[in-house]
Amino acid sequence: MSQALSRFTHPFEVAHHPTLEPEVKRAILASWASDASAVPDQPALRRPAGAEAPVSVDDVLAALQALDSPTTRH
Repeated sequence: MSQALSRFTHPFEVAHHPTLEPEVKRAILASWASDASAVPDQPALRRPAGAEAPVSVDDVLAALQALDSPTTRH
């Protein structure tokens, strides 16, 4: 899955990807939300494997929540 992780630059790219199964989207985003992806001394940021720049954990959590929205296309 690390190759799948590295091609995305923002959590909403994952959440709105047209061909990924919802379970795969959740797994990718959960790994991004994990403390293992936390930026040292910046707990509000995550740097997923292969990411060029850190992303906000709030954006990751919002993307996960969007998967549960009835208007979000899976």
